[in-house]
Amino acid sequence: MRLTEGQVAVVTGAASGIGLAMARRFAAEGLHVVLADVEEGALEKAARELREDGARVHARVVDVSERASVRELADAAYDTFGAVHVLCNNAGVGSGAEGRMWEHEVNDWKWAFAVNVWGVFHGIQAFVPRMIASGEPGHVVNTSSADGGIAPLPTASVYAVTKAAVVTMTESLYAHLKAEHARVGASVLFPGPHMLRTGLWESHRNRPARYAKERPRKAPYRSLDQWEAAMRAAGQEIAFTPVEDVAETVVDGIRADRFWMLPPSEHSDRQIRARSKSMLDRANPSYLENFILD
Repeated sequence: MRLTEGQVAVVTGAASGIGLAMARRFAAEGLHVVLADVEEGALEKAARELREDGARVHARVVDVSERASVRELADAAYDTFGAVHVLCNNAGVGSGAEGRMWEHEVNDWKWAFAVNVWGVFHGIQAFVPRMIASGEPGHVVNTSSADGGIAPLPTASVYAVTKAAVVTMTESLYAHLKAEHARVGASVLFPGPHMLRTGLWESHRNRPARYAKERPRKAPYRSLDQWEAAMRAAGQEIAFTPVEDVAETVVDGIRADRFWMLPPSEHSDRQIRARSKSMLDRANPSYLENFILD
């Protein structure tokens, strides 16, 4: 799909991190951008900065876990700009779960699924039929994670399960769009290949009361800076991927109609090969046995 001036991109989770980087990159291409986020203050700041740079912006507070909220976002986008060409279902949260997976609180699962899985589906259902009906070229990008889509991360099982679901949902979307001979493409995004500085590390700040923790955490939440400091103190160097690089991967992938938006990485390739080999050999997943789960 060609990205041209005047097209419209909708990005959820757009107030910071990957979402904001994508919005900025689309604006640099001359696209109008619709920013959606649950965090009002950060959203207003992001919209103001983009407008100061000359972008046409519509910003809306949205809770992607609520179907009605996403449908209202779609109505607002079409009322404001008359079309949507790019949809990035990017909003996501970490669950805050602790302990073994059978010890995780039900609300940890409910909250993560509500945002990371239902939020993606709500975006697909609210926008894709209109995108198809327009007859114009379009593209949907769903943000997953290497933790769920490439090699499961047992230390973050709730998050990993939701992100694995995003991969399968996007594969299904791709197949259905092809069956309809639609001019709309679909991609699944694996940000990386290294760690990212995003608000995901402090997802708990936006956790709604209906999904509140049922018991106190055994360990306090750690910010990314605290986690990084602890890792460095233990002698481990941490590499970070700039969110701008992720946004570039998205733009390049849309232009190339690339389903797997997966940056080159020998580490990721090793994980993919190990998992595939285990399946083809009908062997136990030995690649999961090296994680420290205590």
